[in-house]
Amino acid sequence: MKNTYKIVAIIAVVVVAILLYFSFRHTENESHNHDSHEGHDHGETEVATGESTTSNIKEVALNEAQFKSAEIELGTFSKKNLNEVISANGYTKLPPQNQADVSVHTTGIIKRILIEEGQFVKKGQTIVTIESPEFAKLQESYLTSKSNLEFLKLEFERQKRLNEEEVNSKKTFQKTKSDYEIEKARFSSLQKQLNVFNINPNGIATTIVGVVAPISGYVTEINIKIGSNVEVGKPLLTIVDNSKLHVDLLVYEKDLYKVEKGQKVRFILTNQDNTEVTGTVFSVGKAFENDTKAVAVHADIHNKDQKLISGMYVNALIDIGAQSVYALPVDAVVKADGREFIFVLETIELETGEKEKEFHFQRIEVKTGASQLGYVQINLLQKIEKEAKIALKGAYYIQSHLIKNEGGGGHSH
Repeated sequence: MKNTYKIVAIIAVVVVAILLYFSFRHTENESHNHDSHEGHDHGETEVATGESTTSNIKEVALNEAQFKSAEIELGTFSKKNLNEVISANGYTKLPPQNQADVSVHTTGIIKRILIEEGQFVKKGQTIVTIESPEFAKLQESYLTSKSNLEFLKLEFERQKRLNEEEVNSKKTFQKTKSDYEIEKARFSSLQKQLNVFNINPNGIATTIVGVVAPISGYVTEINIKIGSNVEVGKPLLTIVDNSKLHVDLLVYEKDLYKVEKGQKVRFILTNQDNTEVTGTVFSVGKAFENDTKAVAVHADIHNKDQKLISGMYVNALIDIGAQSVYALPVDAVVKADGREFIFVLETIELETGEKEKEFHFQRIEVKTGASQLGYVQINLLQKIEKEAKIALKGAYYIQSHLIKNEGGGGHSH
């Protein structure tokens, strides 16, 4: 019996000793972890180094087919002003001198249409032909007037000499002079009318004339067809020249004093995959628009290679400050496990025994800041090379491939 009590006592002592040992180790670990977290918090805005960040680094490899199918676009950081800006909405606009309604000054019938909607035409190019007897009559009147003018000129000069010699009466001279001046004015008027219709005054009489383009540009609307009656002043078609397209932005009264000529403008085309276009303010309106408290701010467009037409709706930012930050497209950032990451291209290698390339990406943790017009401010938590290529598009595909390789682990948004 005594031996039994001894054994129980020994077991109890051993258990207590083990419990005390593990309790002491747990206290030490908590103290160590607390110190480690304090050090990390202190350097949060700096580039993270050491075990706390390298444990977050993950790599993924894509073959060439996967890279192409994901439509991955590589690039680097852009300098963007995402803080000191004024947000504004507006639309693209064309000055009136770059738009033309083509019409004629006489009645007639459409004989031929030499252009199509959407076609580019040059100034002076024949675009439509019109048939009208008025053209032949006009040319006939011109030739008659020309002949009369030649006769009256000779008669005027003869009467002038006689008047100077006091042979004829002044009344006869004044009558001849008046007839000559009237015919000269009539001849000049007929000559200008023929020029308007692009008719050769001394050519063969014709009933068909061509209408030419008053400006270079694109035909946007055709209001006629073969055989249509032409009405005086009614537009036959419309031509626009988009080379002088600009943007009108509506800025409200509270921000108006901040806007100045020469400030940079960035705007996106909401219906063209959020394509960003840049410009410069060249004029600020002096009156409110359409009974609103907004004033039109006019801005030139820089990258005019975009397919822009008048009336496109835009969202814009007017840069009123000089502070820029490093930014990436929002599609370049993925979220996983409550954190944010980008993917940096590490290497491009040839697969063993194959000609196909293999793209190796490294996942880098970042913190994002201000976000505007499809771009977001990026603060790196790990160092990367200055010229590193970043996945600007397709980051979510790379992230899903990474999760798949890990057997479905992790949580992505």
